[in-house]
Amino acid sequence: MPTLTAADGTHLAYHVMGEGEPLLCLPGGPMRASAYLGDLGGLSRHRRLVMLDLRGTGGSGTPEDPATYRCDRQVGDVEALRDHFGWDRVDVLAHSAGGDLAILYAARYPQRIRSLSLITARARALGVDFTGEHRREVVALRRSEPWFESARDAYEAIWSGSAADADFDAAVPFFYGRWDAAAQAHAAAEAGQANEPAADIYASAGAFDPAATRAAIARLDAPVLCLAGELDSGPRPHVAAAIAKLFPHAELTIQPAAGHYPWLDDPAGFTQAVAAFLSRGRTAPVN
Repeated sequence: MPTLTAADGTHLAYHVMGEGEPLLCLPGGPMRASAYLGDLGGLSRHRRLVMLDLRGTGGSGTPEDPATYRCDRQVGDVEALRDHFGWDRVDVLAHSAGGDLAILYAARYPQRIRSLSLITARARALGVDFTGEHRREVVALRRSEPWFESARDAYEAIWSGSAADADFDAAVPFFYGRWDAAAQAHAAAEAGQANEPAADIYASAGAFDPAATRAAIARLDAPVLCLAGELDSGPRPHVAAAIAKLFPHAELTIQPAAGHYPWLDDPAGFTQAVAAFLSRGRTAPVN
C-alpha cells in the first residue's frame, strides 16, 4: 500500500484504482477508512480514483497528537497528497463528513481545485447543519418499507438524543435507498473501519469558522457538484440546494430513490451523473 508522510511525520496511506485523470477522494464517517467507498459504483472506469485514508484510519498511521484529528488540522494532509503526486490542480470528491474537509481545503487552497464534487456531503464548515427535523422528514418517505416499524423508534431516539447502542444498529436501513444484501454487507463493515475516538475530535470546538469559510468559498472559481439522495436524511435535497447556493459555480443533482450512499443504490446513475459533471468541469489539464 503506497504511503506519504504528513508535515508532522504521520504516515498517510492512499489507494489507487482505475485509469485516466485523477480524482482525489475524501471519505466521511467521520473518520472512516476509505475502503467503504469501494470504486464508487464503477466511477473507476472513468477516472483514476486516489482515495486517502485519513490519519488514524485504514492503512494510515496514528498521529502523536490526537488534536490533529480535528477537521481543519487535516487540511494539510490533503495538500500533502496533492503535492506528493505533483498535481497543479485536481478534481476533488468528498462524501458525507468528508465534505467539511474538502470545503476547508478549497477555502485554503482554491488555486489547487479544478472541480469539487460533494456527495451527500456535510457543510458544517459553512455553517449548515442537519437538524432533527431534517432527519425526520424521511420517515414519511419510508413507511412502506418492510423494516420500517422496527427501525422507526430507534431512528427517532437517535435524533432526540436518547439512543442506546442498539438503536444505531436498528436505524441503519434509513441510510440506504435499498436495504438489500449489498447494503447490509456495507453497513456491517463499518465497525472495523471507523475510528470513533477520532470522530469525536473531528468536528470539535474550533474546527470551523463559517463566516471566514463562506467568504473564501464565495471567491472559488471552480465548478461544484452537490449530489443529494432523494431519500437521504442528511442532507435533505432542500438542504443540499442551500449548500449549492453558497458556491459561485455550483449545480445540484438529486439522485432518485437514493440514500446516503448513492453509488450503492444506483451505481450506473451515480456514475453517469458524476462522470458527466467532471467532463463538463474539465477546464484545464492536471499534471
